[in-house]
Amino acid sequence: MMMRRRTTLLTGCTALTLALAATACGGGPVSAGGGDKSLSGQTVTVAGVWSGSEQKNFQKVLDAFTAKTGAKTQFVSTGDNVSTVVGSKIEGGNAPDVVMVPQVGVLDQFAKKGWLKPLSPTAQQTITADYAPVWKKYGSVDGTLYGLYFKAAHKSTVWYSPNALTQAGVKPPKTYDEMLKAGHTVSDSGLAAFAVAGEDGWTLTDWFENIYLSQAGPEKYDALATHKLKWTDPSVVTALTTLGKLFKDKQLIAGGQKEALNTDFPGSVEKVFGPKPEAGMVYEGDFVAGVAHDQFGKTIGKDANFFPFPAVDGGTAPVVSGGDAAVVLKDGKNAGAGMKLLEYLATPEAAAVWAKAGGFLSPNKKLDLASYADDVTRATAKSLVGAGDSVRFDMSDQAPAAFGGTKGAGEWKLLQDFLRDPSDPKGTAAQLESAAAKAYQG
Repeated sequence: MMMRRRTTLLTGCTALTLALAATACGGGPVSAGGGDKSLSGQTVTVAGVWSGSEQKNFQKVLDAFTAKTGAKTQFVSTGDNVSTVVGSKIEGGNAPDVVMVPQVGVLDQFAKKGWLKPLSPTAQQTITADYAPVWKKYGSVDGTLYGLYFKAAHKSTVWYSPNALTQAGVKPPKTYDEMLKAGHTVSDSGLAAFAVAGEDGWTLTDWFENIYLSQAGPEKYDALATHKLKWTDPSVVTALTTLGKLFKDKQLIAGGQKEALNTDFPGSVEKVFGPKPEAGMVYEGDFVAGVAHDQFGKTIGKDANFFPFPAVDGGTAPVVSGGDAAVVLKDGKNAGAGMKLLEYLATPEAAAVWAKAGGFLSPNKKLDLASYADDVTRATAKSLVGAGDSVRFDMSDQAPAAFGGTKGAGEWKLLQDFLRDPSDPKGTAAQLESAAAKAYQG
């Protein structure tokens, strides 16, 4: 969202543990109007967090739907606060037909407010037959399936300029401590180690989640994600302390903390891959590749590459994922055509449109890997589709939006405050617990 949690992997990545997929339904082909222009004269309004190159590439998918069905489409970018924007549109009698929901917590919220239509039998059959159980789980609320995951993200990738690392004489690290050491070597060579997008609080939650999953382990991660474990737990304080060592090291962060707090996600990618590089590395999801390629003309695998987020303190290297789920609103003026769009998004045909454009991973196992534009993405997609079950969904995306998905509030704001002053991890943990408790009770 702007650009929020997005998609790609790399060759040699730790097994991306997710068996995903979404295809044309198991018992027969999904029909989005059958190619007979049966939806001519109708307009489907779609709301989502995407902007920039992501919005442009999703529009190509919508245009393909139009060519197939005759339905016109209109995309409305919500920015990060998708929950607030969609809620106000519903209250104002101007609900979109389809929303691309970037957070499990928001999907849960929408369903419990009675805003969503259960998926059609065709879509449900598709997901049951072709999606890994984890995606059906995250698309369901109280046993009812509402969301179709169209776009998946691998959130455990550290992107770097091969030229910058080569000039510094360092290789992609295997552990978190090695990564910080390599960062100091890059800094000594004239560039900062990392560009940090502190203006976008969601990037900071991703830093925390990768450290926490590796350091504390999957069981505690699951417990914290559902607030069965309090944020005041010592494991949280330990992870914040680890993250704070990076935040307070002016050699490691381009421009220091102040500049990081004024750098958004696209800006952080520009600091590494733009015309005037300021840093050698940027941590974020595979969707970094789309920005590096589309906005700065980088060849993925040559001018821009990544290494898996490394293991922390002897733990297992983390694999954090995310995704954008298509849902249909009951109050949309054309919910029927909206459901047809959702059925189309389930097909490999739809996924191939964005796959060819880049900056995208599909959880559709019937999508031909040749559809992807480069070897790095192709290897990532293969790993994603064929993976196991150790992956964990983005923690902040599982939380209520008030805590895990609202600009200027909750976890986003508190981690921005922590970036500004990381001297009191225990105090920050207490503030996080207070905000989480309030949001989960609400």
